[in-house]
Amino acid sequence: MTLVILSLIIAYFYAFNVGASGSAATMGIAYGARVINKKWIALLLSGIGCLFGALWGGEVVETIGKGLIPESLLTVEAAVIILFVSALTLFVTNLLGIPLSTSEVTVGSIVGVSISLQQLYLSKLVDIILFWIFVPLAAFLLTFLFGLLKEHLKPKKLKSKKLTAVLSVLLIITGFLEAIAAGMNNVASAVGPLVGADVLNKGTGLLTGGLFMALGALLLGGRVLETNGKRISHLSLSDGVVISGTSGFLVIGASVLGIPIPMTQVTTSGIVGAGATKDWRGIWRNKVIHRIAKVWVTSPLISLVMAFCLTEIFLMSKVSTVIIISSGIFATLVLTNFGRSSLVKKARQPLKEEF
Repeated sequence: MTLVILSLIIAYFYAFNVGASGSAATMGIAYGARVINKKWIALLLSGIGCLFGALWGGEVVETIGKGLIPESLLTVEAAVIILFVSALTLFVTNLLGIPLSTSEVTVGSIVGVSISLQQLYLSKLVDIILFWIFVPLAAFLLTFLFGLLKEHLKPKKLKSKKLTAVLSVLLIITGFLEAIAAGMNNVASAVGPLVGADVLNKGTGLLTGGLFMALGALLLGGRVLETNGKRISHLSLSDGVVISGTSGFLVIGASVLGIPIPMTQVTTSGIVGAGATKDWRGIWRNKVIHRIAKVWVTSPLISLVMAFCLTEIFLMSKVSTVIIISSGIFATLVLTNFGRSSLVKKARQPLKEEF
């Protein structure tokens, strides 16, 4: 009973943080463009959209709870490990200010547990990874093509107060659509493992997980909204409509198919696509893009290794395996740093003149 209560606390704490870090950002474009001037209105819209979307997230919950690992192996203990690793990784990266996809972290944790238990539905994992590649690519291409079309129409100077008003309304609508998509896809990360472990039924998990995500957006989403609003305030209204609309529709489409998708990467790819039409070379030299790409690859791997090690220790009682893996990682890091320091020292040595 104690373990069940602990699993619920971790799951809802995770949902609360997911709502704060992800769902509140969905209205960032509208807030940054000053279409919505009051922060609380933007947060309220984000929270409502998140809750509404969560109620329709059943397909993704099925995938997270039952699609990657056999139900018979997804015990309460395994669910606690998955949720603990996911919540801890999200918490640490939030402290470091690194954008993170909850879907990637949760899937990585489930795979880590599955590898330790030697049971994994590999075909479903391959489907998810393919979606992780192609959906952000689709977001980039769609926003890039729109940007080219807009540049082509620029000489006609299609600007008016009426058009600005229409775009402002559309920006709010597409931002709300993106909030729905966030709730629909991300609620599974928090409650999916508990549904798979029969701690919660699907209906209760969707409702309670959605409520905690909405509360996270309302109570802790202000800073995220402010940061995102300032970072993307350079976007035009039309860019914002296309980016939010594209991200929202793509993520909702993936959710209907039961695919947990990294919404952060989808939205970022859309922003990059819009920016690439203005400065193709410069956008790829942006250090933020490089940082996001690294996190995109490393975050599921980190959660996978952590979940695997915890499962080996607490469920399989194989401490020796964890010691070997930890030693290998430590040795790799030491050798890498030693190699770098040697290269730096060599580079600093004065060049000898040859005659």
